[in-house]
Amino acid sequence: HEADAAKPVKEFTAQIIVLNHPSVISKGYTPVFHCHTAQVACTFVEILKKIDPKTGAVIQENPDFIKTGDAAIVKIKPTKPLVIEKQSDIPQLARFAVRDMGQTVAAGICIDTVTE
Repeated sequence: HEADAAKPVKEFTAQIIVLNHPSVISKGYTPVFHCHTAQVACTFVEILKKIDPKTGAVIQENPDFIKTGDAAIVKIKPTKPLVIEKQSDIPQLARFAVRDMGQTVAAGICIDTVTE
């Protein structure tokens, strides 16, 4: 089933929560994303909105940065091919952890993808 085959994404939109980051996360930050068995460095292209972690309500549009405890909708660009699915399609393959400096700095779920 060629149409159903997993395709690498060019970019994806994700909802993340920053668990433990020593400073702030802004555009251009490139930590390693652990998604199922893949480990790929990905760049934060845009921080679209900061949201309330409990309600999902938008707190701020286009914030300059996010920090520990913040939840956000972000646009991410992998530095090499990464297969990730939308939560609405395959929830198990939509989840990821973001690691840097030997610790998990954030966790999230993919909500939209841009393929080739």
